[in-house]
Amino acid sequence: MIIDPRFTQLADGLTGFSTALKKGERVLIDAFDVPDAMVIALVRSARRRGAHPYVQIHRARVTRELTLQAEEGQFVPQSEIELARMKQMNAYIALRGSDNIFEAADVPSSRVQLVSRVMKPVIDRRVNSTKWVVLRWPTSAMAQQAFMSTEAFEDFYFKVCTLDYSRMKPGMAALAELMRRTDKVQVTGPGTDLRFSIKGIGAKECGGQFNIPDGEVFSCPVRDSVEGVVQYNAPSVYLGTSFDSIRLVFRKGKVVEATSNNTKRLNEILDSDAGARYVGEFAIGFNPHILEPMRDILFDEKIAGSFHFTPGQAYEDCGNGNKSQVHWDMVCIQRPDHGGGEIRFDGKVIRRDGVFLPAALRKLNPEYLLAN
Repeated sequence: MIIDPRFTQLADGLTGFSTALKKGERVLIDAFDVPDAMVIALVRSARRRGAHPYVQIHRARVTRELTLQAEEGQFVPQSEIELARMKQMNAYIALRGSDNIFEAADVPSSRVQLVSRVMKPVIDRRVNSTKWVVLRWPTSAMAQQAFMSTEAFEDFYFKVCTLDYSRMKPGMAALAELMRRTDKVQVTGPGTDLRFSIKGIGAKECGGQFNIPDGEVFSCPVRDSVEGVVQYNAPSVYLGTSFDSIRLVFRKGKVVEATSNNTKRLNEILDSDAGARYVGEFAIGFNPHILEPMRDILFDEKIAGSFHFTPGQAYEDCGNGNKSQVHWDMVCIQRPDHGGGEIRFDGKVIRRDGVFLPAALRKLNPEYLLAN
């Protein structure tokens, strides 16, 4: 099979830079509505590194049908089988493409929550015990979301996904170190005034190892420290439902008020379990190629000049111990064209209107990351 050279370049980045496969390691390639040619490019790339590739193929319409009348007795054995397989893997690469991002929109929330709960041990094992990377695959549906032609979006996609992520390392290291030393955080902007502590939590750099596209540093609030209100200005899709203008009010760490264009569904998700109304992640995004939201979180959470503040499950590293089947990255953009805003660490402004101010962090600004 003749493979598009862009597929090979992307595959080599995923098996090389992102998961750094070594001889004899086992990698699961999880392909959701992805062309066979891309899967084959990954298989070939893994084998060139001496790794052993395994492949699982998914189709969105089949997954919807399985979930429509999901029962615990059906998915518990599946979870056990997939967990046993995941325990054999050293690495995990997932590509997710679908021509309809709302394919699961008519699946009852109770069924979705059941599947999420039962399959959670598999995800936990993958996140905490393998080298993993997850990315979308460009489709005509994604092009529509981005208000672009299919050809232009494909060009954008491969430009973003094959960015030289090594350029982010100095700035990310400086931001992560600053976050590790920080106690009090204040985030302000139109409709937003959040205050919380990240003392003792730590911080983690994300520059192409876990998500593609990438470009964020994340930490997590001390669980009960969050106070105030956040007005998100990027649209969001979660569990097959689209949300706009999400606004959350916090007291003692908990979401006590939640509204959006679909307030009922928003609160149903936040009531999934006891941890869903607490925050499991605070992250700052800075990918210079990604400027506008497109209702795809793997892109939107990396928008230059954005932050995301995530109800639900915390990561084991840089976490606050919060447990939930929900992990919902909600995004707010703070560049001037989206209303502006500030982030302060212990009273000092570290980013204003999407631009990093301290000298050590300026290497995360677009003029550095895109310089020749």
